[in-house]
Amino acid sequence: MILLLIDTTGPVAGVAVMEDGKVRYEAMCINSFTHSQSMLPMVEEAYLHTGLSVDKTDVFACVTGPGSFTGVRIGVSTVKALAQAGQRPCVAVDALESMANGVRYFDGVICPIQDARAGQVYGAAFMGGSMERLTEDKPLILEEYLEKVKAFGKKMLFLGDGMPVHREKIAAMLGESAVFAPAQLAYLRPAAAAELAWQKQEKAVSYLELQPMYLRAPSAERQKNLKEKYNG
Repeated sequence: MILLLIDTTGPVAGVAVMEDGKVRYEAMCINSFTHSQSMLPMVEEAYLHTGLSVDKTDVFACVTGPGSFTGVRIGVSTVKALAQAGQRPCVAVDALESMANGVRYFDGVICPIQDARAGQVYGAAFMGGSMERLTEDKPLILEEYLEKVKAFGKKMLFLGDGMPVHREKIAAMLGESAVFAPAQLAYLRPAAAAELAWQKQEKAVSYLELQPMYLRAPSAERQKNLKEKYNG
């Protein structure tokens, strides 16, 4: 069984290939190109180095959000196209859960956060080891999110692109209870997402059913709704 996963939800573009539950290939990059330019060449490289191809892939997986609206759309669209070409099923995985899965053996609460701008984060919380979900994915003001995770009364490991943005505030509010992931563990690892996708194959859907996961409407849509509200 061959599974190919792609992730374009954050600043790191990633690809991973799993075969029979083992990681065959993993690559990620941060460069000056957009994910729309990087992703297909990265998929081609994955197939080149593993000797595989679209028609030899049994399942296509995608990190469907939360994350950058544009990035999420790129990833979902790419996987839809690959799955349609190969007539294969798709598996969706959560970005925050995937980040936590990459550091799952932390002894405490794992707190993946993405920068949602305007002092907000997309955040969730998971118990290290068991990966029990403690909070749902939600956009929150940073201080509100920190109050929620602080209530669990354990050490908290922060990672994700929201961590460096808000590190000073987190340290000020939580003190020694806050732990910050080092650079090599602070982003979503494609293999960690692929391993989740491997576990979730019973939830596979057709390429027509694969959908992005947005925690709030895109800014253009929000502005339109505001204009309609005040002009109506």
